[in-house]
Amino acid sequence: MAAVKPFCCIRPTTGNAGEVAALPYDVYDRAEARREVEKHPLSFLGIDRAETGFPDSVGMYEPCVYERARALFEQRLEAGILIEETSPAFYLYELTRNGRVQTGLVACCAVDDYLSGGIRKHENTRPEKEQDRICHIDTLDAQTGPIFLAYRPEKRLRELVQDAKKEEPLYDFVTDDGIRHRVWKVAGQETLDEIRRGFGKLPAVYIADGHHRAASAVKVALKRRQEYPEAGPEAEFNSFLCVLFPSDELQILPYHRVVRDLNGYSVEEFLHLLSENFTVRKVGRTPFSPSEKGHFGMYLQENWYELQIRPERIPDDPVGCLDAALLQDYLLSLVLGIHDPTTDKRIDFIGGVRGLTELERRVSEDMQIAFSMYPTSMEELLEVADAGRLMPPKSTWFEPKLRSGLFIHRLGGKSGSSDRF
Repeated sequence: MAAVKPFCCIRPTTGNAGEVAALPYDVYDRAEARREVEKHPLSFLGIDRAETGFPDSVGMYEPCVYERARALFEQRLEAGILIEETSPAFYLYELTRNGRVQTGLVACCAVDDYLSGGIRKHENTRPEKEQDRICHIDTLDAQTGPIFLAYRPEKRLRELVQDAKKEEPLYDFVTDDGIRHRVWKVAGQETLDEIRRGFGKLPAVYIADGHHRAASAVKVALKRRQEYPEAGPEAEFNSFLCVLFPSDELQILPYHRVVRDLNGYSVEEFLHLLSENFTVRKVGRTPFSPSEKGHFGMYLQENWYELQIRPERIPDDPVGCLDAALLQDYLLSLVLGIHDPTTDKRIDFIGGVRGLTELERRVSEDMQIAFSMYPTSMEELLEVADAGRLMPPKSTWFEPKLRSGLFIHRLGGKSGSSDRF
């Protein structure tokens, strides 16, 4: 079962939506985030990454950073840049990139569904990254970045979404990256009830992107359950902000790898070792993007190669057969000695939206070798999650990214059993 509920949204006024909407906090480094906030002073990134208002001598995770985030949030509410709805509603969030359209339901999902496996994961999380968002959510008393969820397509839910989109949108703007964003409010009680029933029939929904935000929201909820045991199950902290998309509308881009060195091997030794588990074909100077599973591009000494995993190396296993796992097991770990890619400083990851020229640039500047990947499929993601397994780190890059600041869920909402909730 996948329980969803409408909520009293905090959102930008129509005229401010395009300036407020911000890419997720974790796609920027500190310098990039500061430049973005300077370029767009109303960007919600100034709240999501409040260290942009301090010199670099102030740590990103200092208490004053979270206090500044709360102060900015409250100021923008007082100034009318953000408004708070007084009645619960769902919202539809449509993103269009290069002619491809995906439409998600903005709602709150139950923390208990996450804990019981009704909301299924495919990645591990790192405690230090969780702690940052725990502090941010707890200090603001609000969730500001929605978790990106997927569900297997369902005919009636698709019909309800299409019917609701016949109305005039609440927002309609295009961001600097050329992505069109449209939003509709869904408030009719009959439609709200039918949407809730439709999702309640689904056996599960799946985290596509935002594992750390989800884990952080859940940990804040568990903390508040201890702090406020009198609050009932409908207390707002018992749910978290999500956007749910049918899986057949989503696009996963590849997540490439770059590595700093060859683990002490010469180029000749390295290529010889590769031949034990891959067939290797030199392509030349033209960037190589794999066109099917089991194939990889490799950029080394200004030349591109095509690698193909030997068929006998591919296990009959939903995780082991993933390209990210095959590259990790038979090359990154076995040959290059990168056993834990989440902590090893010799490896970095580049989202497919940046293109293969970014791999070449990194090799020319601070890395020695790059690998271009074939994208993981949505069906692979769903199969891994259904099996209760986890993918290797950085297996998926979803594009377009959801914007933060368009939908905010206050944890001190109006449906709980005490004054605070």
